[in-house]
Amino acid sequence: MPPEYLIFASLLVGITLFHNRTFEVAAAGTVVLIVYKVLWTRIDLVEHLAHEWRLLINLLGLLLGFALLAKHFEESHVPSWLPDRLPTSWTGGFLLLWIVAFISMFLDNIAGAMIGGVIARRMYQGRVCLSFIVALVAASNAGGAGSVIGDTTTTMMWIAGVPAMVFLKAFIGATTAILFSGIVASRKQHTYQPAVRSGGQKAHIDVARLCIVGVIIVGTILANVTLDFPAIGLWAGILVGAFIRPTQWSELGHALKGSLFLLLLVISASLMPVESLPAPTWQTTFGLGFLSAVFDNIPLTALAIFQGGYDWAVLAYTVGYGGSLIWFGSSAGVAMANIFPQAKNTLDWLKEGWHVAFGYVLGFFIMLLLGGWRP
Repeated sequence: MPPEYLIFASLLVGITLFHNRTFEVAAAGTVVLIVYKVLWTRIDLVEHLAHEWRLLINLLGLLLGFALLAKHFEESHVPSWLPDRLPTSWTGGFLLLWIVAFISMFLDNIAGAMIGGVIARRMYQGRVCLSFIVALVAASNAGGAGSVIGDTTTTMMWIAGVPAMVFLKAFIGATTAILFSGIVASRKQHTYQPAVRSGGQKAHIDVARLCIVGVIIVGTILANVTLDFPAIGLWAGILVGAFIRPTQWSELGHALKGSLFLLLLVISASLMPVESLPAPTWQTTFGLGFLSAVFDNIPLTALAIFQGGYDWAVLAYTVGYGGSLIWFGSSAGVAMANIFPQAKNTLDWLKEGWHVAFGYVLGFFIMLLLGGWRP
């Protein structure tokens, strides 16, 4: 095994064991990896970062920007208005998961998960169990699996020439996974803390705040489609919104550390010597889903596109939904961990989120049974 993999594996183990010091562990591991690559493999670090800067800046911009979007959404009072329209039984949480999945079809999964987290925090008076937090992240990743504008990986395949209609099959796996995971998590959340009505207090929706959220979303989508740089459109929308309503810039400080943590993981993953993948079969694609839980799915997707021969809908489901299996496996998970710090305990995530892993397997084989493997 190349030494790079041993260093990266040690980094991931350190994050698992020292979940209260995840940023420090990620920073130390990345530094060790960079030193090794520069001194022993003679990598040109400047040239390497020149290839990765667009992805890194875009990712940082999205993570920080969506923190402000979530704050605008929270202050629009929709999180106070919506829970009164959802059932107070476990089906209320179940419907919320489907709302998050639907939002994530048109918006990056980071925003979908964070919007769902804001609503859940109000709906359950701040007492959101980890099982439901994991389900929210999984729902956001599932929603983007079949949409070319809902996830970075599907956008990459779309730009490479895969027709948008091809990805629709991924919704078979995503729907199955949400059905199973959503029922388990919603029931557990209802037992832990039932949904609470506002007690007769009517929430007055701030239409201007809601319009700002809409402008940010539209700007993000347009910049993603036209420039392949959604962060530009997102921040353009934020700056426009700053002239309409006060912006809580302090939210950037709260989200900065978690955002930098994910960037360190992406940089470390990009330094791995992954020159080739196994032959594209449904078995190896199934395995890529589990690998995506600990290995950034963007370089994995890029390698798969270069290699060719995949069923792109199946790949979109595995590398998209598979990142939900561990909290740092997807940007949505990292963003949610900024809202709910208890999510950073990897062992608890695996224990409480077992239904997401089971849903991944169930959804994969249902999708394979109904849609087949069509490379």
